[in-house]
Amino acid sequence: MATTSKTVASPIGHWTVEGDDDGITRIWMPSERLRATRGPVAKPVSRVAEQLAEYFAGRRRSFDADLHVEGTDFQVDVWLALTDIPYGEVRTYGEIASAVRRPHAYRAVGNANGKNPFPIVVPCHRVVASSGIGGYAGGLDIKRFLLALEGVTA
Repeated sequence: MATTSKTVASPIGHWTVEGDDDGITRIWMPSERLRATRGPVAKPVSRVAEQLAEYFAGRRRSFDADLHVEGTDFQVDVWLALTDIPYGEVRTYGEIASAVRRPHAYRAVGNANGKNPFPIVVPCHRVVASSGIGGYAGGLDIKRFLLALEGVTA
């Protein structure tokens, strides 16, 4: 199946949604480069790109996306746990570690967050350190922006 992509402009840069007719394979952050496909794109790609545009406009709080999820069992467990964090709320790395029944694996949770192929849709930006904001693969300015968009001061 052919992979297509569509770019979404945001106040913090361009995000690119990549996928095929079966779902999304990745969302590329502004610091990453992937050219949008010329011509028609797969329907799931168009749908998620539109949802991201609505999110950045403050009109969307959750996502409906078919995702091609590939990772270790632990990574997938972490990413699923992230989808349970409500819009406008945060959890600590330790809380996510406990949620996936690995209470001492908070550093591993951070590593799994850093490898999340679906930023925003799988909201790794909502995970913070117990002592502060923590890290973010796209950079702390982007994490702060996303949290502020959701009404969270970090």
